[in-house]
Amino acid sequence: MNESNYSRVTEFVLLGLSSSKELQPFLFLIFSLLYLAILLGNFLIILTVTSDSRLHTPMYFLLANLSFIDMCVASFATPKMLADFLVERKTISFEACLAQIFFVHLFTGGEMVLLVSMAYDRYVAICKPLHYMTIMSRRVCIILVCISWFVGFIHTTSQLAFTVNLPFCGPNKVDSFFCDLPLVTKLACIDTYVVSLLIVADSGFLSMSSFLLLVVSYTVILITVRNRSSASMAKARSTLTAHITVVVLFFGPCIFIYVWPFSSYSVDKVLAVFYTIFTPILNPVIYTLRNKEVKAAMSKLRGRYLKPGQVSALIRNVLFLETK
Repeated sequence: MNESNYSRVTEFVLLGLSSSKELQPFLFLIFSLLYLAILLGNFLIILTVTSDSRLHTPMYFLLANLSFIDMCVASFATPKMLADFLVERKTISFEACLAQIFFVHLFTGGEMVLLVSMAYDRYVAICKPLHYMTIMSRRVCIILVCISWFVGFIHTTSQLAFTVNLPFCGPNKVDSFFCDLPLVTKLACIDTYVVSLLIVADSGFLSMSSFLLLVVSYTVILITVRNRSSASMAKARSTLTAHITVVVLFFGPCIFIYVWPFSSYSVDKVLAVFYTIFTPILNPVIYTLRNKEVKAAMSKLRGRYLKPGQVSALIRNVLFLETK
C-alpha cells in the first residue's frame, strides 16, 4: 500500500509504569530519589578517580567511563518518566521517540563492549601481570573506550534503520515508560514479523557475543586465580566478584528481553526499569563497597572538600541568604 494512503502518527502515548493515579506521586518521589542517587553516586566515582593520582590506572579509567555511561543510560528516559508522573496524558513526539530508541541502544551497546574491555583488563592484570602496564597503556585504554562508543553507534544505527521508515498510521500506545523498540515496531501498519526478527537478531548477537566473551574471560581468570593463593590473588578475587556481579545484573535483563522475546509486557517493563534504573545505581555501590582503594580515595576527597568547619560555614551562609 502506498505510504500516501496512511495518516502518519506524529506522537505516541506512553502508558508508563502504572495507570493508578494514586501511585503516581509515590512513584515520582521514589524514582526521583533513585535518579538523584544515580547521578551523585556515579559522579562521585568519576570525581574520585580523576582527582586521586593513585587511581590513575587502566582499571579505574575504565570504571570512570562505566560510571559515565551509567549516567547516560539512566538519563535517556528517566527525566521524561518523572515528568509523566505529573501529567495525565503521557505523550512523546515521533522524533523524540526515535531519539530515545537511538540513545538506549547507543548507551547499552557501548556499555556491553566496555564491560568486555574491563574483563580484558582484569585478564591481563591477573594472567600477565609483568606485562600489564605495557599492554594496557593509556593509548590502548582510550582505544578500548572509543571502540565501545563506535560499536554502540553502529548497533543503534542498524536498529534505528529498521524503524525509521516504518509506516505508523493507527495505534500509538506504547506499553512502557519509554519508546522500547520491540513495542514501537508492533504499532506499524504493516506486518513487522521479519523486522522484529532482525531487531532481535541484531540485539541478540551483540548481547550474546559480549556475554560469551565475558564468560570465557572470567573462566580463564578464575582458573588462574584458583591455582594461586597469594594476598594479591585474594584482592583479585574480590575485584572479580564485583565485576561478575555487574555483568550478571546488566546482561540478565537485556538477554531476557531481546533473546527471549516472548515474555509478557509486564515482565519486560520490570526488566526495563531494572537495567535503566537499578543497574546504574548498583554499579557504584558494588564497586565502592568492595574496593578499599576507592573507599580510601573517597575518604580523602571528603576530608579535602567537606571539612566540618567548611560545612558549618556553608550552612550558615545559606541560612543567612535565606533570612535576608
